[in-house]
Amino acid sequence: MNPRATVAASRKAVILLSGGLDSTLAARILRDQGIELHAIHFTSPFCTCSRKASGNGGGCRSAAQAVAVEMGIPIRTVPKGEEYLEIVKSPRHGRGTAMNPCIDCRIFTLRKAKAFMEEIGASFLVTGEVVGQRPMSQRDDALRGIENHSGCAGIVLRPLSARHLPPTLPEREGWVDREKLLAITGRSRKEQIRLAADFGIGDYPCPAGGCMLTDRTFSVKVRDLVRHSPSFGMHDARLLTVGRHFRVRGIKAIVAKSEGENRRLEALCQGKDTVYVSHSHPGPSVALLGGSAEDRLDLLSRILTRYSKAGSTGPFEVREISPAGERGVTVPENPDFKEVGCGLLC
Repeated sequence: MNPRATVAASRKAVILLSGGLDSTLAARILRDQGIELHAIHFTSPFCTCSRKASGNGGGCRSAAQAVAVEMGIPIRTVPKGEEYLEIVKSPRHGRGTAMNPCIDCRIFTLRKAKAFMEEIGASFLVTGEVVGQRPMSQRDDALRGIENHSGCAGIVLRPLSARHLPPTLPEREGWVDREKLLAITGRSRKEQIRLAADFGIGDYPCPAGGCMLTDRTFSVKVRDLVRHSPSFGMHDARLLTVGRHFRVRGIKAIVAKSEGENRRLEALCQGKDTVYVSHSHPGPSVALLGGSAEDRLDLLSRILTRYSKAGSTGPFEVREISPAGERGVTVPENPDFKEVGCGLLC
């Protein structure tokens, strides 16, 4: 092998860039040491930042793109996709306090990052992980186990906690100066915020990031989906992030909570599921999945009576938009919504 090519490869790494503060700092520390970085960014329907920014193109994806452009780092965006959903359904290494398969998720992303590393001829991986920051996947023993199961033992450099961990390949080989790396541990973010100020990094929309699967309330919906639709796909996963969810008499109902959610639910259902759009009154858009036509109409009347704008009275004129087409439907008023409340998931 050409010696120059070998040296170039040794100074080339793939960074898992989330768009959050930690991975941004890790990128800056390695870039300042002259490492040629290539970023890989994973998207997920369960990212909290994407949820907050739904509908406007924001969230972690755009933040990661902005960081990459600012630092001159090429970036590849990889959707986690159906393969990742199989992990959510049945994680080999268990879950945290909710439906979060953190260890399996990390193994998954490291394997994908390693394949990218090999594809572009890089020599090691970089992450923004901090020892002790996340209770399930960032303990010392968990980090070692994840590396072993992903086939990445010894090649994952964590600049923010490196001096708290055994030296990795790039440190041992002298490609990276270990003395210029950090020894941050724990959940406090004071040191990262101080470093951001030192580096002039002032815009980090997801300073801690997050995954909705760690939220116990949201996990009720995920658990219900796993139980009733074990072969669910990405479309079903995206629907979980919109509105109130009910399970009543074999019907799954999704009720939008705002005008923005109305439009998002309608867009998600287009060509796939039946959604009812309020026409004669200000009210929520409602998606109904499963059940008989009679039971669906009865449930819809209860939902519209309960969740339409105060002062709205029936009968309600709505547009039914389904994969088969669009039609007008008259829905009678029904003030008996006790059953609706009993079916609320969250």
